[in-house]
Amino acid sequence: VQLQACGGGLVQAGGSLRLSCAASGRFFSINTMGWYRQLPGKQRELVADITRGGSVNYADSAKGRFTISRDNALNTVYLQMNSLKPEDTAVYFCNADVGSYRGTRSAYWGQGTQVTVSS
Repeated sequence: VQLQACGGGLVQAGGSLRLSCAASGRFFSINTMGWYRQLPGKQRELVADITRGGSVNYADSAKGRFTISRDNALNTVYLQMNSLKPEDTAVYFCNADVGSYRGTRSAYWGQGTQVTVSS
């Protein structure tokens, strides 16, 4: 299973970016998908996640500004980020809880995409 993330970049404060992450490979199901971010020297932290059924969960820092969504047919998760702030600058990683045909579940990570917000 591979997760391919894209959409990061450089944006001015107050701007918007949309991240996407597509899962590929052989699997039975993709359960919860999410976005995390990591600042230098800090632990990776949850930004938002979404279940297969569409239930969402946001970090307090993301509420009201970010929107997570997914397309189950495309095995893709999105993160629309609006009103970006310099403190949102980080490497963003997508994550997926994947079910195999053998009945096991494993967590997979994308490669990370840099988001830089200038003041």
